[in-house]
Amino acid sequence: MKKMTKLLEWLSCATVIFGMWIATITSDSAFVKEWHKIILFLPVISLFLFGLYAVTIILYRVFTFNTCENAAIELQQQIEEAKKDLQRKGVTLRGTNISSTS
Repeated sequence: MKKMTKLLEWLSCATVIFGMWIATITSDSAFVKEWHKIILFLPVISLFLFGLYAVTIILYRVFTFNTCENAAIELQQQIEEAKKDLQRKGVTLRGTNISSTS
């Protein structure tokens, strides 16, 4: 049995929701007549709310991003080791000072 990909999952859900929206818009019930403008713009409202949610999540993750001082120091040491190793092998690096440490 084949597994449904995420794209097919999203497209299936979107098709069902869009179908329900079209069915609601084209029906003649009293509910639709009363709420016609809101139902008509429901996809736009949903898209706006999803965008707002996405921006909120991104901003939250940016502001709570942890810096790892130990990893930064280790990376700087590895860069210095690589520069020294390349210099021992005869590679000249322009614009770098091997003796400088941060």
